[in-house]
Amino acid sequence: MDDEATGLAGLLYEFGLLKRYKRTGWLVAGVRDPESIADHSFRAAVIAGMIAKLEGGNPERAAFMSLFHDTQETRITDIPYIGKRYLKAARNEDVTADQVRGVSEEVADMVADAVGEYEEKASLEAVCARDADKLDCLLQAVEYREQGHQNVQGWIDSSLAAITTPTGKRLAEEALRTGTLEWVTRVLNGD
Repeated sequence: MDDEATGLAGLLYEFGLLKRYKRTGWLVAGVRDPESIADHSFRAAVIAGMIAKLEGGNPERAAFMSLFHDTQETRITDIPYIGKRYLKAARNEDVTADQVRGVSEEVADMVADAVGEYEEKASLEAVCARDADKLDCLLQAVEYREQGHQNVQGWIDSSLAAITTPTGKRLAEEALRTGTLEWVTRVLNGD
């Protein structure tokens, strides 16, 4: 058990790097202090649960997959799309297998299964989690645009095009129609 606890503690520290690692695409767009990978994964998990619930899936499973969908970036970093033209990163499933080596079989299987299901789009929940990833990117781009960053339209367009579920599409359209602080006005007006 001590070796397993050591391996698990190491994995937890490794995943903690996601709080410090920045999403590099936003640096390309000129955002000086972009969101972290953990920031992105948190909201993607919330979105995934909501989309899955509205699509008739298991919200907990979709949210769970979203929490692990970018954990590989502790080892391969967040390679921006332009960089992916020139680099061949290992498959996320392979990176995850290396990450969970040395932890209990139960934990290793739990993480590997979530990543594999997500990558294979093997379930409604995985599709919802993938839509959540894109919807969060769209929301973040809109937020950055409202902060004055004008180079984010490509992220909005590509994210919108990648969303496949009816709920995800409806949420994306509504997000583009409203302002990022419109909810504050509704709350203050008692709506």
